[in-house]
Amino acid sequence: MAASLLRRDKRSAAASLKAECCGQDGRGAQLLGELLDSVLSPERAVAEAEVIEWCKCLMAGGESFDDFCKMVRGYDNATLCGLVWTANFVAYRCRTCGISPCMSLCAECFNAGEHTGHDFNMFRSQAGGACDCGDSSVMRDSGFCKRHRSATSSNIPSVPNELMMMSERILPRVILRLIQHLRDGYSEPVSDPATERDLQKTLQQMEPLISLLEDLTKMGGAMRSILTRVLTNHQIYKDLSSGDHCTGEKTYAKKNYEKYLAALKGSGLVSSEERSVTSVLDQMAGASNVTILGATAGTGQMDSSDEEEQDGSQGIGKRKRVKLSNSTKDSSIMDILKHKCFLEEILFWTVKYEFPQKMVTFLLNMLPDQNYKIAFTKTFVQHYAFIMKTLIKSHESDTMSNRIVHISVQLFSNEELARQVTEECQLLEIMVTVLLYMMESCLIKSELQDEENNFHVVVNCGEPLLKNNTYWPLVSDFINILSHQSVAKRFLEDQGLLQMWMNFVSFFQGMNLNKRELNEHVEFESQTYYAAFAAELEACAQPMWGLLTHCKIKETQEYTRTVVRYCLDALQDWFDAINFVDEPAPNQVTFHLPLHRYYAMFLSKAIRCQQLDLDSLLPDQEMLMKMMVHPLQIQASLSEIHSNMWVRNGLQIKGQAMTYVQSHFCNSMIDPDIFLLQICASRLDPDYFVSSVFERFKVVDLLTMASQHQNAALDTEHERSMLEGALTFLVILLSLRIHLGMTDDEILRAEMVAQLCMSDRTHSTLLDLIPENPNPKSGIIPGSYYFETMLSAVADFKAPVFEPGGSMQQGMYTPKADIWNQEFDPIMVILRTVYRRDVQSAMDRYMGFLKQTGKFCGNPWPPYRERAPLNPSYKGLMRILHCKTLHIVLFTLLYKISMDHQNMSEHILCMALYLIELGLDNLPEDTVEEEEMLGEERCSDSWFHGTNIATNLHHIINYVRVRLPETAPEVTRELPASTSSDASSFVQSSNTAQVFSLVAERRRKFQEIINRNSGNAIQTAAVRPKTSKWTAPNTTPQLTTTILEVRESMLSLLIKLHHKLSGKQNSYYPFWLEDSESTSRLDPMQQIHGDGITAVERILIKTAARSRQNKCSIEEICRKVAPPVPPKKSSSADKKALDKEERRQKARERQQKLLAEFASRQKSFMETAMDLESPDSDVAMDIGSSEQQDTETVYDCVICGQSGPSTEERPTGLVVLLQASSVLGHRRRSTEPKKLPTSDEEQIYPEDTCGTVHDVRITDLQQNFKDSSCLQSVSIGWEGGVYVQTCGHTLHIDCHKSYMESLRKDQVLQSFSVDKGEFTCPLCRQFANSVLPCYPEKNEEKSIWSPYSNKNLMTLIKEVEEQQEQLGMFPSITNLSKEMESVMKDIRSTTQKKYIDYGKTPGSPDNDFLFMYSVARLNLELELVHRGGNLCLGGASATTKRSCLNQLLHVLAMHMRLFRIDSAYNPWTRLTRLTQVIDLGICDDEKPEVPLLYRDVSSLLLILVLTMPQELHKEHFTCIVKVLYNLLYTQAIATLSVRFSKEERTAWKNPRKLKTMCNSDKSWEVLLSHIICELSKGNLYRASDTDQVSMLSTSAWSPQSIEYSIQQFCLPFLRTTSLLQHHLFGDDLPSCQRTEEEFGMLASYLGLLPPSLQSSDEVNSSSCLEWPIAALDIISQWCLEVTTSAESHSEQVMSLLVQDPQWSLPCLLQLPENYNTIFQYYHRKACVHCSKVPKDPALCLVCGTFVCLKGQCCKQQSYCECVLHSQNCGAGTGIFLLINASVIIVIRGHRFCLWGSVYLDTHGEEDKDLRRGKPLYLCNERYKVLEHQWVTHTFDHINKRWGPHYNGL
Repeated sequence: MAASLLRRDKRSAAASLKAECCGQDGRGAQLLGELLDSVLSPERAVAEAEVIEWCKCLMAGGESFDDFCKMVRGYDNATLCGLVWTANFVAYRCRTCGISPCMSLCAECFNAGEHTGHDFNMFRSQAGGACDCGDSSVMRDSGFCKRHRSATSSNIPSVPNELMMMSERILPRVILRLIQHLRDGYSEPVSDPATERDLQKTLQQMEPLISLLEDLTKMGGAMRSILTRVLTNHQIYKDLSSGDHCTGEKTYAKKNYEKYLAALKGSGLVSSEERSVTSVLDQMAGASNVTILGATAGTGQMDSSDEEEQDGSQGIGKRKRVKLSNSTKDSSIMDILKHKCFLEEILFWTVKYEFPQKMVTFLLNMLPDQNYKIAFTKTFVQHYAFIMKTLIKSHESDTMSNRIVHISVQLFSNEELARQVTEECQLLEIMVTVLLYMMESCLIKSELQDEENNFHVVVNCGEPLLKNNTYWPLVSDFINILSHQSVAKRFLEDQGLLQMWMNFVSFFQGMNLNKRELNEHVEFESQTYYAAFAAELEACAQPMWGLLTHCKIKETQEYTRTVVRYCLDALQDWFDAINFVDEPAPNQVTFHLPLHRYYAMFLSKAIRCQQLDLDSLLPDQEMLMKMMVHPLQIQASLSEIHSNMWVRNGLQIKGQAMTYVQSHFCNSMIDPDIFLLQICASRLDPDYFVSSVFERFKVVDLLTMASQHQNAALDTEHERSMLEGALTFLVILLSLRIHLGMTDDEILRAEMVAQLCMSDRTHSTLLDLIPENPNPKSGIIPGSYYFETMLSAVADFKAPVFEPGGSMQQGMYTPKADIWNQEFDPIMVILRTVYRRDVQSAMDRYMGFLKQTGKFCGNPWPPYRERAPLNPSYKGLMRILHCKTLHIVLFTLLYKISMDHQNMSEHILCMALYLIELGLDNLPEDTVEEEEMLGEERCSDSWFHGTNIATNLHHIINYVRVRLPETAPEVTRELPASTSSDASSFVQSSNTAQVFSLVAERRRKFQEIINRNSGNAIQTAAVRPKTSKWTAPNTTPQLTTTILEVRESMLSLLIKLHHKLSGKQNSYYPFWLEDSESTSRLDPMQQIHGDGITAVERILIKTAARSRQNKCSIEEICRKVAPPVPPKKSSSADKKALDKEERRQKARERQQKLLAEFASRQKSFMETAMDLESPDSDVAMDIGSSEQQDTETVYDCVICGQSGPSTEERPTGLVVLLQASSVLGHRRRSTEPKKLPTSDEEQIYPEDTCGTVHDVRITDLQQNFKDSSCLQSVSIGWEGGVYVQTCGHTLHIDCHKSYMESLRKDQVLQSFSVDKGEFTCPLCRQFANSVLPCYPEKNEEKSIWSPYSNKNLMTLIKEVEEQQEQLGMFPSITNLSKEMESVMKDIRSTTQKKYIDYGKTPGSPDNDFLFMYSVARLNLELELVHRGGNLCLGGASATTKRSCLNQLLHVLAMHMRLFRIDSAYNPWTRLTRLTQVIDLGICDDEKPEVPLLYRDVSSLLLILVLTMPQELHKEHFTCIVKVLYNLLYTQAIATLSVRFSKEERTAWKNPRKLKTMCNSDKSWEVLLSHIICELSKGNLYRASDTDQVSMLSTSAWSPQSIEYSIQQFCLPFLRTTSLLQHHLFGDDLPSCQRTEEEFGMLASYLGLLPPSLQSSDEVNSSSCLEWPIAALDIISQWCLEVTTSAESHSEQVMSLLVQDPQWSLPCLLQLPENYNTIFQYYHRKACVHCSKVPKDPALCLVCGTFVCLKGQCCKQQSYCECVLHSQNCGAGTGIFLLINASVIIVIRGHRFCLWGSVYLDTHGEEDKDLRRGKPLYLCNERYKVLEHQWVTHTFDHINKRWGPHYNGL
């Protein structure tokens, strides 16, 4: 029966089957089963089209599949969009609407939603994703699009049963077939390339089947619920999957099932053999959660082969292994998987095949179905361990990671779902277990501290798992679920989990240990530190931030206590494991202490948000001492690295130091470290802490009063920077308040100010540099309102600046003035700088501000800032400032600096003063005037009596005993007389200070704490020998002890320093002695800005204010030093400033003098350089040719420096750049620029461009007239013409040749190609590629002629004609003529052949002739465009300053004179006299000449001028212009007549009343009437009456409008002619105010207007006419030429007769305001040629063509499409907008450059590659700059970064 069904038509078979199935007898089901057995038989390929067709027809049950789809869609009750996309898809994320940070929308939903003014961005998906529109658990309802906002399932009818009946029966078999195919196709191992090919093949074969399932998912909710039922039904799976329903031995189904069971074997996390070994060991070890074993090689490894490779050489026990125990709550994590439904097995195979994209998309497409989502999430969690195990083994781990996250992010972002699987499926336990399992494979023994007895294991950062970030998907999921409060609470409450987690974190504690290389430079620089920093940030810090967000309130105190408790346990274990006592091992450092940081951050949270008591969370003193060691070691190592002590470890160690403080890491690394040190400092003994710091920084030996010392730990060259480091660290420690009481707002403000002070920043850089709380739910979201308000409070926005020639500026933020004044904090800047130079940059900017505002003009010191009050819990921190150790150090430093000891610096003094001032600002509260209370009995200590800095400042120290080398100068001094007699009493004397050893002091304190209970603690400390620092090996000088007489107090040293800094004796005098009233001046904070002098004065004022005793001491010291005469009022600082100012003034004057001399020498160069930068400045260039002088023009050669005229034998040339240009060809008639099309309806047609119009004209002419005549009737070069420009510098041509030769030999890579003749001007470096010879001037010919000489017009016409008759002088062969020929070759080769050859016989002389005068025409026209399209401004344009037209005309003229125009065809005769019309039918096949009325008048002018055999006189030039004007005027009237309507022409034809008018030659009425009559004879107007030309006619022609249109017609000719006259004869161009005056002004300049009319306001175009013979006669002759030839081409007559020389200025396309408009239309648009969507689409901004950048598909003869288009559209110049990058590239010939972007965001920034995805808006100023560079051909000069494109763009 099934067989007969198979033979039938599929649709009818399906229909009858459906009918059978509806019956009750079950026969239908049986039939269907048989049919499916046949259709889906394993013997048939799964991809057979037949199979898919049958499935579709059967499901549709007799309908067509498309109709079935439509019907099912009608029952779609889904309210979610759920569109699934893969990598590289463009999606949107709106932070305003999102609840989850992972929220994303497809473009369609985003554009249909309301997101105006929201904080959104566009992004390219990296791993793929799905649209969340309609999902209220992820985003707010207000952000839904219209489609998903209104959708509710209530109003959709329920699905009729029989519609889906067939699908429900067929789908289980389809899915079974899919699974069978996957089982068959799989074979282990995957690492084998052949196997991998097989797997790929299996996947390819099943693609049609998966596509079918995918189509079903897209049918909507009704079909998805059927699929869900099939996929999750246990019974269906049980019946079908195992093959039990089949009979017979080893049927296919059974074999197939066995394959599946074999594949399942390895799916457990740990294999069964391993498990048995482990459990035995567990029992021995007491089964803690994670057991650390010295297991033998092979037990603790998934794959023993790996183990042997890594471990073979080391032997057992060397490399410690970690095993996972079995005591996790749910052993199922370890077990082999068991599958109960299709969904589970499908996911299993998806994992086995490493997540093929199609499968992933299918599984995700089903997610809008809620039941499926829950089932799938549980299945995913069930397979989680297996997924990760597969990931570790995968060699495509990157792709696989992305696909895993693509799925998991959809599942775990939903809090409800995450909570459910956490509770029901132990998701947290699974994740932590799998993380431990993952890291287990790459653990090694730690070498920190005691290498022999170290039992700690750490991850090996060189392992691929860490290097390739393979753990990323798992950690990412973990962070994602911890962001849900309910899940995080569960984690924090589960002590077992916390303990496992701390064990996991401790694997990273101390990883990537650095050992300082002391002898050799390290051979191989390891780059593992990237992996280490990434691992700590992602695997430790981010989960920590996630947990911290849930410990914000008092109610969660318990969580914090628990975490802190486990942290301390883990730390204690770690100290034991690394065998740590009290000293860190020398010369090693690790930057990774995650346990310390966890502890610090939870402490901070506890105090800040939960009001816990700090002491209750702190360990004992001994533990604190241990905890401070490693973070302090990092701070000292930072200083060592910056002092170049680690230079032998290579650059990578600097990289680590920079990463540690870099903005993305600092708040998870350096900030917690410093906070922990602040806690230690506040709770430990201050003397112990301070001495520890100086010992860690290795500068203890330097802190001696002696001028010489020995330092065993440091080389002398490192001492200064290490001491600076130690003091700076102390200042940071005491000043920083990030975790000690600042609010979030204050922190953000301080961070922002610090970054802005280093340099002005763009908005995006600033966002990147501000350390954001790494947890996305923290509230400080980048770009949030919070950030913006703060930014506007501290900074001013500087809009982008556009200077043509400069680089494109971005919008910048710069600090407001009062920020510099009150908030610039150098300490914060030092903390946040990655590069040390940034600190200097901030100080330079600060100095600039002070100078500008007049606050201080010297070299300022970093300003001192008062600090925010401390949180009471941390008050103890300030005890550091009041401990004797620190005071001794400060006293020693002040003494050393005042005595000029070596290795002291201003920075050391600055920091020392900073610490003193901090002490004065933070005096202990119990400070009563201590001095009175101090009796003799307190004087047992030899340095200071008490710990209060206010008291110790005035304490005088008389003698100090010092240890120093015998060679030191102090040794020779005798002991002071008073004490030499009685040395023993001297030692006891309370005024002597002993040698002070920080180290001994520190050891004593440490011992005291450790042995607090034992009585002999003090003795042991005393007995314990000091480290042998003094007996360093090879030290020749012996150390000896001597006593120094000091007799100074800190106050006296400060006053001495004041004298020293100001460079004057007795500079300091207490102002309160000057006048007792001025106590008001005691406000020291007015003196924030200044240098060291100001700082010392400020401290002295504060000291005096804090205590009476100090005030008296200061007065006493000053009286001793200086006689008590009060100084003059002007303070010493001012005097110093004055002296400095005087010196500066003198220096400035000297400099000015030098500069002036230099400037005069280099004047010409300077001017040119300025001119290049801003082409509008008015700098006169002296090329010499345009000046009228009596002497010959002298040129300077910029190579040899000699000056002289250009001669025939040694010609001089102008440096020029020749480039092909199509700019003029892109002009259009309309003044409105064309818009870029952004929809299918809009189009751009090139028909109306200048280039096209001229091409059509020349084709029309060539069809009907003689070729040689046609080629003289038009100009070419509108497209691909050659433009010549110069920088204005000249050189001898022979010098240039040797210069080029040297460039060729030069091996340096240049950005230009010397072989193509390219070079840069030796003087101004402007790009050039040729040299244009300067023609020697013959001055006698330049005598000025009045345009109205006595000769009448006829005489002049005769003279012109005679000159033409003369034979052209063939130039003699000289160097000059050779050069002229070679430059002509260059001009020809600049453009492509197709732009030169227009004649029918290529290479004919006519072609050359046409090309040459067209070059002149193009350069004149372009100059006109550069002047703004008219000459109203006259000479006031910079373009002429460097014009080379004069030289160019000479070169062209020399070549054009070689052509003789046959007198019979000479246009001059036809222009100036009546000739008998040559019988046009001389020879039938020869075409006639082009009638004069069709000819282009400007071309005629150039032909006549450039072919004159001799130099042209001005009067002859004027004569030619007059004659041509007559023709032009006639053409204007003829054109006008065509535009008239039939009626108007009839009216004008009546000539009776006109003939009577006087001076009919100059009356346009008469001429118009005459022309209409003449042209009517040839029936010319017939065409126009029907043609569209008449459409051009205006409603009615008034005399004014006729006059206006005639003037407009003639103006282009007058403008080019005026420019030509200006260049030929050097006359200055006139100018006028109004455009209406331009016609009259140019007519009189050219000598067309009789002098009598020149003064009148209204100039009539007809009054310029001057006819050599009767006007009507010659016009009749010209009209006859037209009418006689009109028969042959009547249809083209009109278009040839109507010439319209008016074009608007060239401009680029008009772009839309918002970039998104372009992006949305073009980024998915298919290419016209290859019909694919290009990878890099681009747009030509000149003509709007859409091209593939770099696309191989559209390549033609090795030229990629952009290059090809640049040649066709711009003759080698192309301007392209790259759609996916928003930037513009410019192609110029064989080079290209990235120009920048014309679209900026709201902060004035570019967004290259659309990385930020913010909305972009057109910046008109930039677009104008781009257009200006295009029109003026200055791309080569202004853009500096060019590179070759090798035709590959």
